Amino acid sequence: MKNMLKLAVLLLVVGLFLPTAVYAENPIVQTIYTADPAPMVYNGVCYVYTGHDEDKLENDFFTMKDWRCYSSTDMVNWTDLGSPLAYTDFSWAKGDAWAGQCIPANGKFYYYVPVTQRNGGMAIGVAVADNPAGPFKDALGRPLVSTGTGDIDPTVFIDDDGQAYLYWGNPNLFYVKLNRDMISYSGSVVKVPLTVESFGARSKNDRPTSYEEGPWFYKRSGLYYMVFAGGPISEHIAYSTSTGPTGPWKYRGKIMPTQGGSFTNHAGVVDYKGNSYFFYHNGALPDGGGFHRSVCAEQFKYNSDGTFPVINMTSGGPAQIGTLNPYVRNEAETICWESGVETEKCSEGGMNAGYIENGDWIKVKGVDFGQGAAAFEARVASAADGGNIELRLDSTSGKLVGTCKVTGTGGWQTWTTKTCSVSGASGVHDLYLKFTGGSGYLFNFNWYTFTKDVTPTLAGDLNGDASVDATDFALMKMYLLGAIQDFPAENGLEAGDLNGDGIIDALDFAVFKKNLLSGN
Repeated sequence: MKNMLKLAVLLLVVGLFLPTAVYAENPIVQTIYTADPAPMVYNGVCYVYTGHDEDKLENDFFTMKDWRCYSSTDMVNWTDLGSPLAYTDFSWAKGDAWAGQCIPANGKFYYYVPVTQRNGGMAIGVAVADNPAGPFKDALGRPLVSTGTGDIDPTVFIDDDGQAYLYWGNPNLFYVKLNRDMISYSGSVVKVPLTVESFGARSKNDRPTSYEEGPWFYKRSGLYYMVFAGGPISEHIAYSTSTGPTGPWKYRGKIMPTQGGSFTNHAGVVDYKGNSYFFYHNGALPDGGGFHRSVCAEQFKYNSDGTFPVINMTSGGPAQIGTLNPYVRNEAETICWESGVETEKCSEGGMNAGYIENGDWIKVKGVDFGQGAAAFEARVASAADGGNIELRLDSTSGKLVGTCKVTGTGGWQTWTTKTCSVSGASGVHDLYLKFTGGSGYLFNFNWYTFTKDVTPTLAGDLNGDASVDATDFALMKMYLLGAIQDFPAENGLEAGDLNGDGIIDALDFAVFKKNLLSGN
């Protein structure tokens, strides 16, 4: 995947969909192949759970071993939360981490997924976690449900009265009523009648209706929606509606025509921060296709009667909601677009950006620097000689506002913090973190933060917010490390040597902290 996703990604995607576009932001993930998106909104965050198409195919077929999770609060910069679950987490499964959906309930999170059983055939399992990013654990030690006929693509919804429903299936459509515990069900499995009136006429006579697979079940404004992948292959996305959670269903037409280079498609629909979003997958990345798919998103508006408009695939993606705050800790794996970067599990928790080579870069969209940034701090590790993080505005060759030098740390997961001064970064810009250096892998990158321009208003108040707090301690630390060198004399920091030993070191920071706490 490393060599595939260089700048050619940008050029290819733009060429496929919008030849006149300057920036591409679909697919929303470029570091790996992703498929079968399942969005979930929780506590003001939009999460998207995806499948993961491995780079190397086995038996020239879908090769999927784990699921992935991403999050965003602005719908353009997506944070890689890693793999919350793999098929190996089910002792009774032997493979095939196909399309699933996660839902919050009972103070926990329940992930319904299809896997191939060790004794053969697909079945629906359920895993549970305490937070959206997992880790998830098998809740039952056995399948939740299995009919022996195409038990894939589960979708789950909890109605206003608290009753939860689980739908799934290809080529049939089934459902059960889940119990309040979300890991068992009442009654028997119900097979939904597939009629032309309910799911549309098929253009091929291999079966009666256009329903193929990938149901997505939800309710909006009193109307129940069943969005699904329609056949024959290559698939389109269509939908049906009902006034009740179990039908009868009325076919309403196509949403997304067949397009995008993948013979399958799989939709997820969610409302977030007053907008509606449609997730799907295509084959837009280099070497993409039916077995190497990529998740995308489009913003749309329902028609006044609740029906869908036609939604076409684009490379532009949704508009950004708000801006990104650079003055808090931001994960290096929070990405709008990238070239050459991959992600991996980090020894300090979460994920980190890695496999970084000379010329690779990360774009973070819509960063609000306000009145200006004074310094940059990055958490990095390198088993090699390191390199540089160039801070550029609006393009990879845009205004250079700072360069953070990274040296070897003795290991790819041996972490240290590096700092540099920043000049000329104010207002709202796209931030490009451009990596430069020698040959081979340079360093790994965990997180970063910027510090506001320093305008002291009282002794010890180094960021000008009229209070002496943890931010001031951080600024002092950066000063002692050499990132900031212009604090005025009235703050008692003329040389940084606060204990008079002729060395600027951790003891000076301790003295500074003591002075602040004592008011001296």
